[in-house]
Amino acid sequence: MIQIPKGCKDVLPEDAGRWQDVECTARDVAKRYGFQEMRTPTFEHTELFARGVGDTSDIVTKEMYTFLDKGGRSVTLRPEGTAGVARAFLEHGLAGGTMPFKAYYLISAFRYERPQAGRLREFHQFGAELYGSESPEADAEVIALAARFLKELQLSDVTLELNSIGCPECRKEYAAALKAYFEPHLAKMCPDCRVRYEKNPLRMLDCKVPECKEICKGAPRVLDHLCPDCRAHFAAVQRLLDAACIDYVVNPYIVRGLDYYSRTVFEFTSGALGAQNTVLAGGRYDTLLGQLGGKPVPAVGFAAGLERLILIMDAIGVPAVERCPDCIVMGLDDTSRMEAFRVAEKLREAGFIAECDLLGRSLKAQMKYADKRLARYAVILGEEELSRGAAQVKHLGRSTSEEVPLEDLISYIRTGKLPEKE
Repeated sequence: MIQIPKGCKDVLPEDAGRWQDVECTARDVAKRYGFQEMRTPTFEHTELFARGVGDTSDIVTKEMYTFLDKGGRSVTLRPEGTAGVARAFLEHGLAGGTMPFKAYYLISAFRYERPQAGRLREFHQFGAELYGSESPEADAEVIALAARFLKELQLSDVTLELNSIGCPECRKEYAAALKAYFEPHLAKMCPDCRVRYEKNPLRMLDCKVPECKEICKGAPRVLDHLCPDCRAHFAAVQRLLDAACIDYVVNPYIVRGLDYYSRTVFEFTSGALGAQNTVLAGGRYDTLLGQLGGKPVPAVGFAAGLERLILIMDAIGVPAVERCPDCIVMGLDDTSRMEAFRVAEKLREAGFIAECDLLGRSLKAQMKYADKRLARYAVILGEEELSRGAAQVKHLGRSTSEEVPLEDLISYIRTGKLPEKE
């Protein structure tokens, strides 16, 4: 028997309701902030991720699914969503349109890493991107969107951690301070950190190796090396979050794992996931479009892993929305089964979730099926009911029953009572 590849997961019908809840909430909240959906290809030219995500990131150096297509071109399954949106923004000349440009996405993405709880090789993300504003208000709005999304998923045990990693200019001074600090410790650090020391010492702060993490605790703080403009920008972001009553803590060691970030970076974390506690993260990336060969445009955004969000919702007992049938329409013989099929279609046309028997079962077996599906009503059609142009309607939650004329059935299912006759 062929089995699913390692690091992938089937979402079965009984679990899909939870996914739909999260996706519907993402779309609704994004719409309220004026963000519109954007869809980009599942694979892109490999160069896009090497230049955009950064050749010192773990994603590019270790985790990408890269292969040659039949034309000998190197293509990569997308490991994240931001680079594809940035490419599309440049390719379609969206900088010439209405600004700011606001887009969100719901995508599958791919990274070759060790599967663990909430971290798979094929995973799913909700992300939001805002282009065209370098103001602190843009940072605050994106963070507010993220906070409201998590709040409406009823995730109460979540902490917003905030930092600024400065602009390219003030980061030069900080990188020099980091190299001076880490130089005497290099022999005790992992091979990856020794490479990062030469290419991008900020990435050393994001190392997950316990020995390296311990050494990083004494590293210089980036907040002590910000230029005046970056310091003022970060202070303004905090004031805006305070004004919106969005709680946060400043964590000077957040750097994020992608090379395109600058200035504001943030993470929402939860204790429900153990050591891998980040559920949503993002920040500002004003240099990304320039790295991809376009005119620099300021940008800020975030992404959230849906698998992790669902794990937390299950762990803390957030109830899933039940998507149970409104009606199971039951026919007792060939003639009434034909009518049951017609009645079920009318109910669906009216917007109800309706099913009818497809296996030729007895009334008793159909009632058992209705109970298992947690249906609200059983609509029973037999020879006697049809002769009177009516159906026997049982309210399964109350164990009550009433004969309802077929012409009044839709009104009855909608209101729970027969319409008054003039």
